[in-house]
Amino acid sequence: MQHYIPFPDISPIVFTIHLFGASFSLRWYAVAYILGLVIGWRIVVSLVKHPRLWPGDRSPMQPRQVEDLLTWVILGVVLGGRTGFVLFYEPAFYFSHPWQIPQVWHGGMSFHGGLLGVMLAVTLFCRHHKIPLLQTADALAVATPPGLMLGRIANFINNELWGLPSHVPWAVAFPGPAASNCGPGWVGVCTRHPSQLYEAGMEGVILGTILLYLAWRTGALKHAGRLLGVFLTGYGIARFIVEFFREADPEFRSISDPMGNVVEFGHGLGGLSMGQVLSLPMIIVGLFFLWRSYWRRAG
Repeated sequence: MQHYIPFPDISPIVFTIHLFGASFSLRWYAVAYILGLVIGWRIVVSLVKHPRLWPGDRSPMQPRQVEDLLTWVILGVVLGGRTGFVLFYEPAFYFSHPWQIPQVWHGGMSFHGGLLGVMLAVTLFCRHHKIPLLQTADALAVATPPGLMLGRIANFINNELWGLPSHVPWAVAFPGPAASNCGPGWVGVCTRHPSQLYEAGMEGVILGTILLYLAWRTGALKHAGRLLGVFLTGYGIARFIVEFFREADPEFRSISDPMGNVVEFGHGLGGLSMGQVLSLPMIIVGLFFLWRSYWRRAG
């Protein structure tokens, strides 16, 4: 007997308002972004309110400055996330339909693109306000995992980014295209790894718990760049692992052999998915910041 979990009947839309002949819908994905930013903002405020956590017992910024930083971070997340999705995942489609690039309400955000956008925005903010960049990055590293967790849960509710076909007892019977694409030879209901929830647990709960513990209990914030290194390395490793259980991106699901026959396969780019390719530099940069924080301490 096949054991699996039915997909929960949760609408991706929280509510819809009809005004003057137009409809405005609030989606869980938007709620996840909003809550993630608010929770992250409160975490950073809490950290800077405790000077003892920072080098020389001096916080890198005042709590009131965190609100200004939040505005810059939001711009970095939205602009960077959308640009990254367009360039990394579906450039051919969006370059032929450029009017759809600004339509972020239809979905399509890249974490790696958002990260690059935030890095640029935070760098400009810190230079403008003469605030220590690495210490600010450490605070944001601690604040990011709750948003990642909520975002992945929203992906699950939206029935997107589902995992590979699987018969594990906790596999989920996703509706729609996921229900009819388990491949030839599949027996029974098409069920898949809930890879969105794997990511929510690894990138959100586990990584977030580690960062909070290091920040509040070990004095890691006194070593500029250390928690940034933990975050980049931890996220990169978590994402790299989860990608083995996640359905390959559409542009990497099939190739043609030299005879012109279509060959189906799970990952492209030398056996790696796009998520794994983009995560490798994160791991390398994260390890560099970890090494740097310990080297400076030793020196």
